[in-house]
Amino acid sequence: MKITFYGHASLGITIADIHIIVDPFISANPKAASIDITTLEADYILLTHAHQDHILDVEAIAKRTNAVIVSNAEIATYYSKKGLQSHPMNHGGSWNFEFGNLKFVNAIHSSSFPDGTYGGNPGGFVIEGERKNIYIAGDTALTMDMKLIPMRTKLDLAVLPIGNNFTMDVEDSIIASDFLECDKILGYHYDTFGYIEINKEQSIKQFFDKGKDLMLLNIGESIEL
Repeated sequence: MKITFYGHASLGITIADIHIIVDPFISANPKAASIDITTLEADYILLTHAHQDHILDVEAIAKRTNAVIVSNAEIATYYSKKGLQSHPMNHGGSWNFEFGNLKFVNAIHSSSFPDGTYGGNPGGFVIEGERKNIYIAGDTALTMDMKLIPMRTKLDLAVLPIGNNFTMDVEDSIIASDFLECDKILGYHYDTFGYIEINKEQSIKQFFDKGKDLMLLNIGESIEL
C-alpha cells in the first residue's frame, strides 16, 4: 500500500493496481503547484465531506478517469445527478471493493457544498486492504467513537488532522491515537492557510514524547506500508 500526500487533506492511495484519491483539493492550493491533476490516476475518489477544500477537483478528475465517487448518500447523489459514477454509504456501513473492505465511520464536523447544497453528515474511512489497515479521519473533532475502530480493526496507520481551529489540534490528535491504539500517525489538514498553521518540529516532538511517530510529508512525497 502506497500513500502519497497531495497537500491539505488530499491523498493518493495505491493498493495493488487500484488507484484511490481522497478529498482532492489540489488545483487551487498554491502549496500544491507541483501536482498536475491531469496526470493523476483514479479508479475511486473517496470524499469525507462536501466542503470546497475537499471536493474542488472531484469533477475534473472523475470526468477524465471515470472514477467511482464513494461518500455519504447525499454527496454520492449530488455527483450522480451530474452523470458521474458513485457509490453511496452511511455511518457504520462497509463494502468490499476490489481494493479491500471500506468502512464509513463517524466524524464531528459540518458538511455543505460551495453552492449551499446539503452535504450530508461528514465521515471518515477505514480501509482494510493488502494486509494493511488505515484510518482516514477526515475533518473531525476528537470523539469517543474513535475507540470503536480498534475493536474491529488493528490499524497500521492513522491519518489525522492536526491543524486546529477547524479540526483537532496536535494534543487532541495524540489522544485520538491512544483511542485508536495506533502509534503511527500521518498528519494532514495543516499549514494550507493561516488558520491552520502549525509548528511542525514542535508537533513531531509532542508525538515523540508520547512514544508515537508523527509523519509530516512534503507535498508529492509518499510512504509505503
